[in-house]
Formats: sequence, structure tokens, C-alpha cells
Amino acid sequence: MSSPSIPSDSANEIRNDWTKTEARKLISAPLNDLLYDAQKIHRRYFDANEVQVSTLLSIKTGGCPEDCSYCSQSAHHKSDVGAEKLMSLEAVRAAALRAKDSGATRFCMGAAWRGPKDHDLDNVCDMISEVKALGLESCATLGMLKDGQAERLKEAGLDFYNHNLDTSEEYYEKIISTRNFEDRLATLARVRQAGINVCCGGILGMGENRHDRADMLQVLACLPEHPESIPLNMLVPIPGTPLADTDPLDPLELVRAVATARIMMPKSMVRLSAGRLELDPSSQALCFLAGANSIFYGDTLLTTGNPQQRVDQNLFEKLGVRPAPLDATSPAE
Repeated sequence: MSSPSIPSDSANEIRNDWTKTEARKLISAPLNDLLYDAQKIHRRYFDANEVQVSTLLSIKTGGCPEDCSYCSQSAHHKSDVGAEKLMSLEAVRAAALRAKDSGATRFCMGAAWRGPKDHDLDNVCDMISEVKALGLESCATLGMLKDGQAERLKEAGLDFYNHNLDTSEEYYEKIISTRNFEDRLATLARVRQAGINVCCGGILGMGENRHDRADMLQVLACLPEHPESIPLNMLVPIPGTPLADTDPLDPLELVRAVATARIMMPKSMVRLSAGRLELDPSSQALCFLAGANSIFYGDTLLTTGNPQQRVDQNLFEKLGVRPAPLDATSPAE
């Protein structure tokens, strides 16, 4: 019998009216109950033994004017990451081809901007077209978008736009001061209005508490449409950033967040993102059991490390998990 904190099967329709109280009770439910219900829901919409594989490339690194406390690319911090120019179209195409050859089905491009200038957007649109020509799904994370920019990205063929909430609205100002929570939501609305799939999640372990993580997921679950992709990152403390000395988060808190996301947003892909180097195989296995069904593949995520390809291949083999084909990343009806 499920915990009273967890909705029963009959109550598990797709909802956009979750309350903070419900989300907080859910994320704090007995772990066995939480995992059991999350796995049942996961199997209803997805193949439990398939994991979608994405690759992330930093196409413009460093020099960002935002002051995100976790980020090595901020011009406000004294990390070892310097400012670089936008990559060439040829270099991006070569990286996308390598990603496809290694088994990735989605190629994500990230640029350290507050928001793209129009001439930068011209170049990014060319990159998107090249990625699509290779038969890959395309994703971009370029910061805040102005009116009309999402439409240009859509015309270029962009499939997904990533713009994370990072944390709860209440905790947000402790992490970033150069923009506010509403700015994030405004960009998400522009992306959705343009007809681009939304990729939006957050970072765990920045000093927030469990309720903050629940509140962030509640905001996502109450959007008019749930994000198609929800990346959940574990903070990677980077020297020179304000969060460099933050204590590591218990991996079970990530497991709880994954399960909560799966129950509240049943049809969304839930991605294990940054921080997997700090997770042992057992912790990652629990995340997959909790409903995670996507990972980033490749040695680097923007400026932080990621498990080597062979390590992930070994993990998949141990767990009996297989990479999902391109046409299998949408939920079953």
C-alpha cells in the first residue's frame, strides 16, 4: 500500500495543479514507497531499460556577465576558465559528428551569454542547421531570449531549448543577483510560444534544503505544459566560485528529486546531468530506478568533468540498460 504522501494510481492523471505542500510531502515520503510509485509510473510511459543519450558542447566559453554562484564561466569569479570566442561552424559540425558516432541522439550547444545578440544568433542558427543535417536532435542553451529570437531558432530547426530554473524562487536570490526568477519564466514562455520543446531543471546541492528542491519541481509541474526534458544536476564545486567549499549533497537526495519529478511529470525525460563523476554505480542505478531515463554522454559538460564513454558503456552493461534510439525518446501514450 502506498504512503499517504504519494498519489494512488487512480489519481495519477497528468496534472498541472500540484501544490507546494503536495510536492514537499512527496519528496519526503518513505524512500521505498517513493521509488515503487515512481517506477510504476515510469514503466507506464517509457521502456524501463532504455536511456536517452545526449552530448553537450560549449560553443562559447567564459566571460559571462551573469554572477551565478556555481558557474566557472562567470566574469565575476576567479576560476581558471577564460573567455573564448564562438566556435566555428566547422568545429561544431565535427563535434556533432563525433557525438553521433559515439551513440548520442541529441546534440546540445551551450554559450556563456546573458542572452544572444542577433549576429550571434545568425551563427547559432547555422550550427543548428548543420546538426539537424546529421540526423541528430538539436538543443541550445544561450541564456535569456528576447521577443522574436525563439522564433528564429525554431525556423533554424531547433528541437529543444534549455533554460534551467536552477532552484526554488525563494532560494534563487542567494545564488544569482543579475537576473530574477521571473526572467527565467519569461524565457521559458517565449520558447514554448515559438513551438520549441522545453528543457528545464535545476542544480541540487547549492545549500538549498529539500523543500527548495520540491518547490522548484512544483513550479515546473505547474507550467501550462510540462518540460519535455528535465535535467537534474548535482553541484560540482569549482575553485574560484562562491560555492567552491559547499559540502557535497547526499546522493539519496538526488534520487528523491528524480522520483518526485517522475511522479509529478510522468511523460517528461528526466536527465542525470552534471555531477555524475561523484555518483557511484549504485547511486546511478537508484536514479534509473527512480525514473531517470536520460544522461549526458562524453568526457566534458561545458567546463566540468563527466564519466568517460567507456565508463558509461560498462555501467549500461552491468544494469542491462541500452541507449534509446532516436524515435524512442517520446513517451508511450
